[in-house]
Amino acid sequence: MSWEPRGPGGNMEDPIAKIIQEFQKMFNKRPGTPTFKGWKPILLLVLVVLFIWKGFYIVAPDEQGVVLRFGEVVRISGPGPHLKIPMIEDVLLPKVTKLHRIELGFRTLRGGTTQTVPEEALMVTGDENIVAIQLIIQFRIKDAQDFLFKVEGIGETIKDGAEASIRQTIGESKIDEALTVGKARIQQETQDLLQGILDEYESGVQITAVQLQDVNPPQAVEAAFKDVASAKEDKEKLINDSQGYRNDIMPKAKGQAAQLINEAQAYSEARVRRAEGEADRFLKTLKEYKQSEEIIRKRIYIETMETVLSGDIQKVIIDKQIGANMLPHLPLAQGGLADVLRKGAK
Repeated sequence: MSWEPRGPGGNMEDPIAKIIQEFQKMFNKRPGTPTFKGWKPILLLVLVVLFIWKGFYIVAPDEQGVVLRFGEVVRISGPGPHLKIPMIEDVLLPKVTKLHRIELGFRTLRGGTTQTVPEEALMVTGDENIVAIQLIIQFRIKDAQDFLFKVEGIGETIKDGAEASIRQTIGESKIDEALTVGKARIQQETQDLLQGILDEYESGVQITAVQLQDVNPPQAVEAAFKDVASAKEDKEKLINDSQGYRNDIMPKAKGQAAQLINEAQAYSEARVRRAEGEADRFLKTLKEYKQSEEIIRKRIYIETMETVLSGDIQKVIIDKQIGANMLPHLPLAQGGLADVLRKGAK
């Protein structure tokens, strides 16, 4: 008994009819056996139920059904119930939406603890320093057929590709970038490189994320790196403090300078106006003086004497006729001139 299926699913009635015919021949060849015609509907029903039971399968929402006929892929099934030919077709159900995780540079142990893998973690940077990298790669199945049959050992392939990609990216970066601000760029470049490698292999894998779990200097020089980092932080702090002081003092200095300039301009303007006024007064006085010189001369003399003698000074006025017959006398004991003379003597 042999038959060939027609089309992707085959013709299911032909093999059942041939099986029934074979059973009929087998029973009819034996003498004394009853005719098989009465059992045909029952046997047909049993065979149909068996066929459906063995050929029925369900694809979950997060899966794809890859149907194989004699080891060759004949179709891809989406979510829902489907039929296959029993004993002829097999179905693989990879989870195409599930996120898978690969660790590079470390391993997660039971209890949530981690263990570093130095041969994977240690890498050389572009400025010839050494860093220890811990990387997590997340991926999902993009093409189920390629994922199952194009690449053997897909997990090791992804890990090796990720290691090659991160080493290339770290080799083009400086250690300061890897330890601080360059992590996002390193992750993205590594993901792009890894995706390119896997697409070239037709692996059927989509890299969804590359995450730098940790980036540290080697343990042997970690203390020195911490000292350097601390010194850089102190440097940045001093720079920020100086900039803050500059930002605080500069506006004050500019304000004081503007104030001094305004005061100087105001003083200059006042002195000019005062000088102009005095000059104008002097010219007017000179004009009046030329008109009445004797009167103006006496007036100036009197005003000058009033200014000189306006203080608390003891004055003695002696007429010339009387003073010619008097002995000149200075009141030294009363202070004033005596004090001046004593201070001059000291």
